[in-house]
Amino acid sequence: MSGFASTTDLADKNVSFEELGPGLYGWTAEGDPNSGIVIGDDSVLVVDAQATPAMARDVIARIREVTDKPVRHVVLSHYHAVRVLGASGYEGAEIIASDVTRDLIVERGQQDMDSEIGRFPRLFRGKESIPGLTWPHVVFHKRMTLWMGRREVQIIHIGRSHTAGDTVVWLPQERVLFAGDTVEFGATPYCGDAHFTDWPATLAAVRALGAEKLVPGRGRSLLNKAEVEEGIAGTIAFTSDLFAIAKAGVAKGATLKQVYDEAMAAMRPKYGQWVIFEHCMPFDVSRAYDEAQGIDHPRIWTAERDIEMWRALEQGSAMKSAEVQS
Repeated sequence: MSGFASTTDLADKNVSFEELGPGLYGWTAEGDPNSGIVIGDDSVLVVDAQATPAMARDVIARIREVTDKPVRHVVLSHYHAVRVLGASGYEGAEIIASDVTRDLIVERGQQDMDSEIGRFPRLFRGKESIPGLTWPHVVFHKRMTLWMGRREVQIIHIGRSHTAGDTVVWLPQERVLFAGDTVEFGATPYCGDAHFTDWPATLAAVRALGAEKLVPGRGRSLLNKAEVEEGIAGTIAFTSDLFAIAKAGVAKGATLKQVYDEAMAAMRPKYGQWVIFEHCMPFDVSRAYDEAQGIDHPRIWTAERDIEMWRALEQGSAMKSAEVQS
């Protein structure tokens, strides 16, 4: 069996560190997971920690180019290992997460850690520096406001989409949004733990904030209203297109493999150029198929389930392709 598509993705990405407004930055890396930086009067807040403490040091190095203020807060947009396991690299910082995100760490944090490291080794550079699961110090329900001196930072559990605990960081005066994986741009949404039915309404709530600049979970920073809308609309289109295919497949009694093949054929022409398309689609279709069958609470991914699913979907496709070519 060939490995996950992501295991051959070994090239380092070029990092951009863009100023979105005074003291506001997007740390983006060509479709790898992004981070956000908010500089207040006396301290710094980081949105999403990166996958390992070693990788967090790359973010800190960029912060040190623009300020010597201490990093006192790290906000987790959700529970996925690639976002949170670097938190210990921000020594002394307070970790903030939604109550639902903490519940998901309790329920599936260890399995997710093991699963993600196996799937995407490049994103866990320096994984030996990870001390274990990341646990929040501060847990909030629905929303909280942090005042960083005169700077107002709203931390909002915006709704179910990429995960059940998705959190955005909103700067209302500056109209800048750090959206986590509720929004992607030029990058395939990972939907393995998603809530497809709720995602459009969650993005309607994101849109209603009226952001003029937005840092997505993956992809470059969006620097005007038109780009923000393009990112939101593209994420809605991808998730809605995929879920429609899954619902139609389930309604006619199709197997998961049949739905996967149909989804790949229908969606590759439109979205195949987005980064990590080949990696995400087996996980995305698996979750869409489950939700279309009425499974509201996403099943937990384990390293064993990952391999079983990949073999069933990807190896079958490879064998079918070989038969056609012969």
